[in-house]
Amino acid sequence: MPEGVTAGITLLANRYEIGDVIGRGGMATVHVGTDTRLGRRVAVKLLKPSLANDPAFRTRFRQEAQAAARMAHPTIVRVYDAGEETVRENSGAEVQVPFIVMEYVEGRPLSEIVAEGPVVQEEAARIVEGILTALEFSHRAGVVHRDIKPANVMITHSGQVKVMDFGIARAITDTSATVAQTTSILGTASYFSPEQARGEVVDARTDLYSTGIVLFELLTGHPPFRGASPVAVAYQHVSEQPVAPSTMTPTVSPALDAVTLHALVKDRTRRFQNAAEFRRDLQQAAAGHVPISKKKLAAAAADDAALLFGVNPRAAANADVAFRELDDTQERRPQRTQSRPPVAWIWLGIVLTIAVIAGVAYFVANLEPGKPPVSSSIKVPSVSGQTFDQAQATLEKRGLKAVRDDEPSDSVDKDDVIRTVPGSGTSVARDQDIRVVVSTGPEQIAVPDVRSQTQDAATKALDAAGFSVGAVSSDYSPTVPEGTVLSTDPASGGTQAKGSVVNLVVSNGKVQLPDVTQQPFETASSTLTGLGLTVQPAPSYACTGTTVTQQSVPAGDVAQGSSITLTYCAASAQRQPTRKPAAPDDGGASNGGASNGGTSNDSGGGDANLG
Repeated sequence: MPEGVTAGITLLANRYEIGDVIGRGGMATVHVGTDTRLGRRVAVKLLKPSLANDPAFRTRFRQEAQAAARMAHPTIVRVYDAGEETVRENSGAEVQVPFIVMEYVEGRPLSEIVAEGPVVQEEAARIVEGILTALEFSHRAGVVHRDIKPANVMITHSGQVKVMDFGIARAITDTSATVAQTTSILGTASYFSPEQARGEVVDARTDLYSTGIVLFELLTGHPPFRGASPVAVAYQHVSEQPVAPSTMTPTVSPALDAVTLHALVKDRTRRFQNAAEFRRDLQQAAAGHVPISKKKLAAAAADDAALLFGVNPRAAANADVAFRELDDTQERRPQRTQSRPPVAWIWLGIVLTIAVIAGVAYFVANLEPGKPPVSSSIKVPSVSGQTFDQAQATLEKRGLKAVRDDEPSDSVDKDDVIRTVPGSGTSVARDQDIRVVVSTGPEQIAVPDVRSQTQDAATKALDAAGFSVGAVSSDYSPTVPEGTVLSTDPASGGTQAKGSVVNLVVSNGKVQLPDVTQQPFETASSTLTGLGLTVQPAPSYACTGTTVTQQSVPAGDVAQGSSITLTYCAASAQRQPTRKPAAPDDGGASNGGASNGGTSNDSGGGDANLG
């Protein structure tokens, strides 16, 4: 993708902020991004603008992105959003840039791990089991990946396997892109299946072949076929047989050799037919056991590898002997040592034929009318997908007994039959017990307690436990620091299906300050202290009582621990005592008395005389 186009994008769909580049490929550039609406980290893949020039691609791309977005599984990188963004290049021209918003996975691509050399066979088996688990889920959903390779597999820091880019390869190959364009988009041909190399219609078994290539590369350090050009490699996929991984890495067990070579059979009708079968045999091989069925298939694959127009060169001492075997001229044909069989052999054959005919005739003559012959063995019917009751009825009709055995499953609906042991098609004795394995639904695991952890730490803990993080919302808290988890939905302590979505509520580091004016100071102070705020009292003597008249910060959101000044009335309400007037002197009293009339004068005169 031109750097000018990438540099011109800072915000997609008015929602996703574009950050640093974390990966590049022939098809797209991957950036770390931020979902501004949900506040979570995402990975944003910006596809080549040239792809958007094809209307068929845009339609197919949108359909495949929607199909991929519906697949929620711990081993599959989630697709959150997809669309197109109109961007102006440095030259001034406008281009359409298709984009995909995916789950951000902290880890390493498998291609980096493989580049460091072979992986121990136990770890290689574990990684490929994770890939097959993802493919089993996607194939049941009707989605074929078509581009399984180490670059499309992520390994998290906890070791979990996550497969990405489901449906994108199909969106490209199903449009009008030419072979050359498709090759440049999909990258190396090292992981093509023979049917892809021949341009045939592909199905789920194509993904299994590519997974076998990945298994081979994990065990040996490089793919089984290498060449100077993609065409040369594709030719080898069609015409050449791979060697056993143990010829390059002696520590690889014969069991893993057998499973790997069976996955790489050219004829897709003879390789693994589904991801569950591949994964089951891989688990047995990792445990050191070669399945009996795979021993026969491995021998058949070896015969395919050895036969050259019907001749096995390994059986010949040298090339000259091999070519002599190929020569079908009359001179080269071995001479008969006898012109016809001995007479005794002819008569013995006639007698045996007559005896067989007589035995069959006797058997048929002694059958009761309408009663079928009793067979000593019965083939187990296929009851996968049925309920246990239906499976039991089907088996009883065949003269078999059903024994229920429950097992969790991420891909089979609850109460549906996963498989039988022995498997369908196996010949067993009449009245034999058949173990019917019934799904109990996805594995139920406990939701971990991530409260008081940071959002990133909580996301990692949930991911490691087998959950995926959904919506992230914020809420107020007087004490929990910003960015710390307050609660989860569903709550911790209970059990949920593996792969379920857990929503987080994170502290925003704020509290809601109420309006405490017109309240008594003690009440207002207690309310704010309970919110973790610091109260600064400011008494006012201009009014009486204890009512709060003013707060320094208006009601609304404030940071945790903020200081709030409360102004309140502090003047005393007690009334002041009334002061009495000063007493007059004697002269004043006489004058006052004289002025009051005769009575006063009499009194005054009396007082004066007394004095």
